Amino acid sequence: MSMIAYLKGELAWKGQDRCVIDVGGVGYEVEISAQTLDKLPAAEKELKLLIYHHITDNDQRLFGFVNGKEKNLFERLITVKGIGPKLALTILSGLPANVLMEAIVMQDTSSLSSISGIGKKTAERMVLELKDKLFDETQPSVVTGSSQSRSKREEAVSALEALGFSKRDSGRVVNQITGKDPDASISDIVKQALAELK
Repeated sequence: MSMIAYLKGELAWKGQDRCVIDVGGVGYEVEISAQTLDKLPAAEKELKLLIYHHITDNDQRLFGFVNGKEKNLFERLITVKGIGPKLALTILSGLPANVLMEAIVMQDTSSLSSISGIGKKTAERMVLELKDKLFDETQPSVVTGSSQSRSKREEAVSALEALGFSKRDSGRVVNQITGKDPDASISDIVKQALAELK
């Protein structure tokens, strides 16, 4: 089965939750989050969107992302029971990626359930199922969007940088935490660091 990895072409049209990309005279309708919509160029300009190609028995849909970080976060979200691609896109539209990651790591279910369409139970399930998966070294990074192998320390520092902290402060705090507890998971390191850096 051939899967579409990305589309590169001219932006034919954009709307609130979707756009159409003209690739060699063929218009592809792609569903997008509000975060991606904000980064789209003007109509008739060239663009490239990373694609998640969703295929079911009776449907095929394309979900587009301007960067690997958002796409990888989307792919983590749809692993949560009860969250399909459409709801995952709603979640990504509700909070910027860095705020969403912080809410999951800090188990802040009230911020998560403030997103339209997310109830308390779904927010709790997101925290339960994703707090350790967000920084899973076997998966492409939700922080950098790349899939090269990185040390736990590097991934934790990158995650904190993505959440708005300086590299120097992040590195200092992560070194302290990993020095005390070398076996801590990346999500535990990030959670402890967030508590100290606030």
